[in-house]
Amino acid sequence: MVSGMSQSHPRISKAVIPAAGLGTRFLPATKATPKEMLPVVDKPAIQYVVEEAVAAGLDDVLMVTGRNKRPLEDHFDRNYELESALEKKGDAERLAKVQESSDLATMHYVRQGDPKGLGHAVLCAAPHVGDEPFAVLLGDDLIDPRDPLLKRMIEVQAQYGGSVIALTEVAPEQIHLYGCAAVETTEDADVVRVGGLVEKPEPADAPSNLAVIGRYVLDPAVFGILRETEPGRGGEIQLTDALQKLAADESIGGPVHGVVFKGRRYDTGDRGDYLRAIVRLACEREDLGPDFRTWLRRYVTEEMQRS
Repeated sequence: MVSGMSQSHPRISKAVIPAAGLGTRFLPATKATPKEMLPVVDKPAIQYVVEEAVAAGLDDVLMVTGRNKRPLEDHFDRNYELESALEKKGDAERLAKVQESSDLATMHYVRQGDPKGLGHAVLCAAPHVGDEPFAVLLGDDLIDPRDPLLKRMIEVQAQYGGSVIALTEVAPEQIHLYGCAAVETTEDADVVRVGGLVEKPEPADAPSNLAVIGRYVLDPAVFGILRETEPGRGGEIQLTDALQKLAADESIGGPVHGVVFKGRRYDTGDRGDYLRAIVRLACEREDLGPDFRTWLRRYVTEEMQRS
């Protein structure tokens, strides 16, 4: 068991959100619309992610974008014409919703250029982040605000230093879809020390059933490693490769720990999971849930009777 550390570490204030992917799994919807702008009920997926960062105290957000991603910038900017029209109509409720996205955080943008992988996208954030720890949030993973994962990760980083990754338990037959962590326990039940990482291992070769999911709190030393990291799987610069080096030698940028997350998570990167996320979130909404659940029960009953 690894014991904790009592020293304090620099406060984290910046979040990086890679959003340069092509969204090929959602074609043709993403031909002209960024996948991050696809609605989850009535908000684009990317807004949930920014809201999560802000809720964790990170109000300086850098979005790493690419071609055809201008709608992301527009969404978090003011729309004076729309706001004026809603104000004239006296529609205060919708006006507040429109203004909410532009008032969330201080937003910055940088283009990745060539899509060279997640590691390269994170490296694009180096000039903005500077020499301080920062958070990375991937837009495909939506974390329920009632289960504040990122806030807990920031607490763990303040306790142990170094970097912190989010982990979740998956079935052994699913581990080949994820990066997998080799771990040892600590004095905190939900925290493990990460000794190594394997990208998408076969079940027989997996060191655990703990899969890496899309939240990271990273020491700035990761930038130096990424600059020297050769392209790996798929010809891309893998963030996992850099984290592996940090885990193997803590003298570079401190240790790597993992927070084992057992809360509610919605995967919007897969079409089926995207639909399930919409259904789950709609069912839990006070304004939509009662009527939607009634319809859903009736629909499921009718489908079961037909089969």
